[in-house]
Amino acid sequence: MSKPRFVISCPFDTYSGYGARSRDIVKAIISTNKYKVELLSQKWGETSWGFCNHHPEWRFLLSHLATQDWNQTKPDLWMQITIPNEFHPVGKYNIGLTAGIEATGCKPEWVEGLNRMDINWVSSNFAKQTFEGMIYDQKDQRTGQVVKQIKLEKPIEVIFEGANLDVWKPIPSSEIKTIDLSEIPEQFCFLCVGHWMQGAIGHDRKNIGLTVRNFYEAFKNKVGTKPALILKSSLGTASYLSRDEILDRIKGIRDSIGSNNLPNIYLLSGEFNDQELNELYNHPKVKAMFCLTKGEGFGRPLLEFSLTGKPIIVSGWSGHVDFLHKDYVSLLPGSLEKVHPSAANNWLIEEAQWFKVDDNTSIKRIKEVYKKYKHFHKLSQKQKYHAKKNFSYDKMVEIVNKSLEKNVPEIAQQVKLNLSQLTKVD
Repeated sequence: MSKPRFVISCPFDTYSGYGARSRDIVKAIISTNKYKVELLSQKWGETSWGFCNHHPEWRFLLSHLATQDWNQTKPDLWMQITIPNEFHPVGKYNIGLTAGIEATGCKPEWVEGLNRMDINWVSSNFAKQTFEGMIYDQKDQRTGQVVKQIKLEKPIEVIFEGANLDVWKPIPSSEIKTIDLSEIPEQFCFLCVGHWMQGAIGHDRKNIGLTVRNFYEAFKNKVGTKPALILKSSLGTASYLSRDEILDRIKGIRDSIGSNNLPNIYLLSGEFNDQELNELYNHPKVKAMFCLTKGEGFGRPLLEFSLTGKPIIVSGWSGHVDFLHKDYVSLLPGSLEKVHPSAANNWLIEEAQWFKVDDNTSIKRIKEVYKKYKHFHKLSQKQKYHAKKNFSYDKMVEIVNKSLEKNVPEIAQQVKLNLSQLTKVD
């Protein structure tokens, strides 16, 4: 009996969070050795292509590319890894996988997309609970009467984004070969990682603008040695234009502070592979992560960084609280606020809410981590072991297998009988 045919449409060959997520899921499904996996490479926003060609450990995925006539027969299983409004059932059994949602609401089209699939996988309990709680009234345009309610009707399960412990781990300074921070004189640097997305200062989803401003505020006019902030960011593409635009934004925030005695900020741009990122996380000058995100479907860099055993200061809301233990990291308080019009887009609606961190607490906490580093570093060692035990790639593979075994029905297969040639009986 042949293996069930499993076609997966996803941006596995892109430099993006969705790309990394796709590669992990596809590898997990291939490793079961239960399916004939075929891949459809999809674009993801403005992020670059060609990841697998540049990284030999992932090049084997290219051997699974579907042929041009892949849709001549209906796949036994079909999976899409994208945002839910793009979900469409193609196979006998259909799985939708999305990183989830970063706010308290989305357009009804997202829920309708989830309902088109047989089952949906999301990255966090926050995403699952948010989707399950959404109810929209569809009204008749003429009468204004409610004709039906749009709500989640299909099952949804959490498949977290597990970290490969062979990649994301502490390493000694002697093994840091590709990341050179020698031009940074400061020996204590905070790190912020994330795309600087659309939205006015203080209103972009990753909240890079506010992170920069609050860092300046925390250490302005400080006498003596100051820490620095390393910002690993882009506008979605690794280009000179992206770099220059971010530099202009940082300079604008700096000029608004009203002080000539400010700490330094350094911008890292360009595409980093996993090894380079892990070296950055483990660099001896990088002491902690500082992130004032407004919302995460999961928060992959936060999990990766936590495996270094270094302190994390981050907003205390949304997907990353699944794996960041409240007793081991600095989860900052705050409140919910409406999405600012400047940040709204085709899937993020103004009616939704996301997190507004308490500025005073964030400024106070980053100063505390700098001053009492040994105390916070000791706690972060416990976070490292918590993440290793509960949120590894191998743990994720187990959950993927269990979900497939539990939910996917037996697929009827055509059996080819290899009979011997007809022989005359003498």
